[in-house]
Amino acid sequence: MTAVIFTGPTISAVDARAECRGDFELLCLPPAAQGDVYRAALEGPAAIGIIDGYFDRVPSVWHKEILWAMSQGIPVFGGASMGALRAAELEVFGMVGVGLIFEAYRDGILEDDDEVAVAHASAEYGFRAGSESMVNIRATLAKAQAEGVVGEAAGRKMVDAAKRLFYAERTFPGVFESVEGVDASELDQFRQWLPTGRVDQKRLDAAAVIRVIDRFLAEGTEPKAVSYHFERTHHWEEMIRLCETRTRIGPDALVLNELRQDQFRMERAREGALGWWLGALQAERHRELVGAEAILEQSAALCRNHGLASEEDVEAWLRRQHTSREQLSRIFETSALLAHTVESAKVALEPVLLNYLRWTGEYQLLLDCAEARSVTD
Repeated sequence: MTAVIFTGPTISAVDARAECRGDFELLCLPPAAQGDVYRAALEGPAAIGIIDGYFDRVPSVWHKEILWAMSQGIPVFGGASMGALRAAELEVFGMVGVGLIFEAYRDGILEDDDEVAVAHASAEYGFRAGSESMVNIRATLAKAQAEGVVGEAAGRKMVDAAKRLFYAERTFPGVFESVEGVDASELDQFRQWLPTGRVDQKRLDAAAVIRVIDRFLAEGTEPKAVSYHFERTHHWEEMIRLCETRTRIGPDALVLNELRQDQFRMERAREGALGWWLGALQAERHRELVGAEAILEQSAALCRNHGLASEEDVEAWLRRQHTSREQLSRIFETSALLAHTVESAKVALEPVLLNYLRWTGEYQLLLDCAEARSVTD
């Protein structure tokens, strides 16, 4: 059993796994960008947790892919950073929000994305944060006020000074330099208290997300039921196509890496896939000639070829292939389009087929087999 979390600057993979007590694998992936939750959901994890996600350099994780994951029966949890934002927006649809930051967004206390945004290094440097989040500054100053380190007025002025800073330049030294109207002795007292008093609310909430997932899986998982109908729009189909061009994870990555070990096999697979793709593009012109009956024929053919005699067999096959019913439907549709194209151009394809067999080396093998058969016959 595997749970997937997207994390980066908020909590490291090592610290995230330290929060787990249950008997399951925790796969820690980098901050989520658009399409990442969709690709993770294709692997059929027991749960998905979103902590960190990209804001400005690449498209952010899309609400619709989270809805799709939940429609596939996968529970999705969020908190601390991007996860808190998406959970507050999608709680009504069934996403589970965790932590004080999520609650603040849900209740309208916080609204701006920059409250959780930080600048951070790349994966090779452990996503090390280069700025301080606004939510951490607020939590730290609230604690300082509660402990009498700074007064209410000074705390408010420092919060305002922090908020005026661009998120990537937001640090406590930056606040000290830009704040006005705060007594120097009060600032110095806060500065001395800060190394031990700082509150990392994002880190606390991230740990809480993982513990909630841990408890959920320990109690036994049930497929998540949703009350909404997932609509496959044109934009959704475009995102799927984009996702399929990106680097794979999990079993898909293993399959491709294994294929690359045999260059000849890889080249043949590429040629076959290219022919499939080009054929599908050609077939798109005749989509109206391919009806539901042709698609059902492809479905029946797959079941015959793989010995899938029941619904349970189909579900088991989907799990082994690490794919979804949605992808399978697209395969059936493409196969039906290709079958129509091949049938329409059967004779014209024969010269191309013969040349392809010569190119792959199968021409001589088939000829030898045919001649040997004619001798025995």
